[in-house]
Amino acid sequence: MSPDTHRHDTLAALDHAHVWHPFTPMRQWRRRDPLIIDRAEGFHLVDTLGRRYIDGTSSLWCNVHGHRVPEIDQAIQRQLGCVGHSTFLGAGSPPGIELAAHLCARAPGRLNKVFYSDAGATALELAFKMAVGYWYHRGQPQRTRFIGLRGAYHGDTTGAMSVGFCDLFHQPFAAMVFPTHFIPAPDACRATDTMHAAARQQRRRDAACWPSEDEALGQVMAEQALDSLDRLLQRHGSTTAAVIAEPIMQGAAGMLCQPPGFLAAVSETARRHGVLLIADEVATGFGRTGTLFACEQEGVEPDVMCLAKGITGGYLPLAATLATDEIEHAFCGELADRRTLFHGHTYTGNPLACAAALASLALIDRNNLIAQVATTAQIMSDRLDALRNPGEAPHVIDVRQRGLMVGIELGRDRNAGKSLDFDRTTGAILCEAMRRRGVLLRPLGDVLVLMPIPAMDHTTLHKLLDVVIETVSAWRVP
Repeated sequence: MSPDTHRHDTLAALDHAHVWHPFTPMRQWRRRDPLIIDRAEGFHLVDTLGRRYIDGTSSLWCNVHGHRVPEIDQAIQRQLGCVGHSTFLGAGSPPGIELAAHLCARAPGRLNKVFYSDAGATALELAFKMAVGYWYHRGQPQRTRFIGLRGAYHGDTTGAMSVGFCDLFHQPFAAMVFPTHFIPAPDACRATDTMHAAARQQRRRDAACWPSEDEALGQVMAEQALDSLDRLLQRHGSTTAAVIAEPIMQGAAGMLCQPPGFLAAVSETARRHGVLLIADEVATGFGRTGTLFACEQEGVEPDVMCLAKGITGGYLPLAATLATDEIEHAFCGELADRRTLFHGHTYTGNPLACAAALASLALIDRNNLIAQVATTAQIMSDRLDALRNPGEAPHVIDVRQRGLMVGIELGRDRNAGKSLDFDRTTGAILCEAMRRRGVLLRPLGDVLVLMPIPAMDHTTLHKLLDVVIETVSAWRVP
């Protein structure tokens, strides 16, 4: 198909005149010819000029099976033949009801109730209301505070900002957020000299448990974070509603891997102090880390779990907040008790989105996708060893991976962990270089995020990895 440059130029002019893009420096955006995605084929996206790109970040971490998947397309079309949307407030729909049952059957632990919304941040806002309302109706209205991991990102609505405050993103809105306690996140790239010394000492004591200094450092940082959590709960447990964490891997914080056992220890500490645990599985759910839900890897059973992104296979906006029967029951009573959870969204439980989600779950089972993720993750780990080699990639500080979630952190000095100048936008420059070679990635500052579509065939995967590894290896600090 020959490119329609007139159509592209018309759309570009309209975009520059009228569109405000998320997380985009708009003055700089309007100086450039915009990327406009026109269509998709399998694991590729095609722009309005006919250029093809491998979708290297799963269209912002949500696509699961590829684009234009016949089974999901057909499920949406069948639902269109019934009804496109009807309210879930005081009514139901077959796909919304059936999806809730499927999610509860697959969820870890005692999660047995589903409340729908339409985005990851709205799923989190609902989780906060569930936690605070649960304690309120249990006669403990003082439990209104939350504890999160420092540097976490849970979304950009007011409550989500509060438990995942980022100076870069949220500083102008600091007056809008509610107070939250934070514990340090285990982040080896930002470890202090004291932490490194403690890790070396611990490794000397027990090298069998911690064969590398990085592993020992992760353990030291995890212990310090857990000690901080325990002390916070000793002091503030009676006013704390819940602890919130992204399981296994902190996504938009910079792809920060949690040391093995950390999540389980956070869960145990919260249980011991009698507070709830909220698991934010918006990014980690639906196979990204190697299990359907990341909590499964450490046997953690949260009280509330938030899902979005991959829930529909990356087709339509949908989110789900899962809770235990005990939490839902706290909101039940006679009308005079006024316990109803008065919360909802116009497109709650949209039938088209729920139909897509049901089709996606069926494909996960039919194609044995979780097993494929394990194989793909191993291929990625083996290939990315090239970037872990100082001789081949001297300015890669770290390569972090959990399943298919990868962060490649760039820096000035691998050994000292020195960061690059923010204004240089190095991550964006490298992503632009990859784009010219037919690969779409999006950075988090100077962390390159690589997150292939879980169902991606391995031929396409190797092409993707070739471009990423060659581009990063060839780059040098100016």
